[in-house]
Amino acid sequence: MQENKSLVDPFGRKIEYVRLSVTDRCNLRCFYCLPKGYKDFDAPHDWLGIDEISRIVAAFGRLGVSRIRITGGEPLVRRDLPELVAKLNGLPGIEDLSLSTNAVHLARDADALKRAGIARINVSLDTLDARKFSDITSGGKLEKVLQGLMAAKRSGLSPIKINMVAMKGINDDEVEDMTDFCIDHGFTLRFIETMPVGDSGRKASEHYLDLSEVKERLRQRYVLTPGIMPGGGPARYMQVQGTDLRIGFITPLSQHFCETCNRVRLSVEGDLHLCLGKDHSVALRPLLREGISDEVLEQALVDALRLKPERHHFRESPYEVLRFMSKTGG
Repeated sequence: MQENKSLVDPFGRKIEYVRLSVTDRCNLRCFYCLPKGYKDFDAPHDWLGIDEISRIVAAFGRLGVSRIRITGGEPLVRRDLPELVAKLNGLPGIEDLSLSTNAVHLARDADALKRAGIARINVSLDTLDARKFSDITSGGKLEKVLQGLMAAKRSGLSPIKINMVAMKGINDDEVEDMTDFCIDHGFTLRFIETMPVGDSGRKASEHYLDLSEVKERLRQRYVLTPGIMPGGGPARYMQVQGTDLRIGFITPLSQHFCETCNRVRLSVEGDLHLCLGKDHSVALRPLLREGISDEVLEQALVDALRLKPERHHFRESPYEVLRFMSKTGG
């Protein structure tokens, strides 16, 4: 890497974290992410291959990125995922390799992913009620997710973080139940506000819940103290006194964290998204398939940072982003 190459955006933020989508497909249809019946997915031949992904991640590593989170869609629908993880594991500069999943296939894959190099996982779980889970996901089976979580525990994946999108009138009555569930099983809990990403996300915003309300409810039942949790994401943590539970609050609307944004997203078709709340992107796949050198690839990543905005405008311009969340990566 040349000395003058650095992943610093126009506002002085150093990029150290890439969220890597390995598929835009998912085996669930959470209403805030994908419309029911949606089928307009990328064809597999448009996906980045294992060698192409590895080459981009290696370039990021040479430029100072140390954290990679594998996302989707649902990454476990990609059958060569353990092979990809093994290839990414140990690339120079990459110190943290993690995974976001809905856990439907985790009972099948937990051991293989652990062996390949995944250390920790985030699991999307919005409810502990089987009927409600089916409604939210358009037919998903809660039992499969719970089996996946227990398999992840047995395999030694740690920490296991539960991501709960908090929604008024849908699952806001389960805040305490989910907290107790995570205490009982040694999981970390993170509450997330809905975001107006795509038509599905905008519809879900009808159920928007300011997480300050959730925090106040929790204070009525638990003693919360400031907490710290390793990781490169935006959650602000509290700890439940007398337990090991840390609760994170991810607040893109009520208290945005853009000033500390250290991440970019790479889609499965090779588009580098500079901000979740903007449509700025740079297409890397054509460059790779034209045969560019590693040096030119690195410079393309450096140049892309010029497009990273200072902040999103979810509140001011909720219709700005047209793509679905599964097209961007979690």
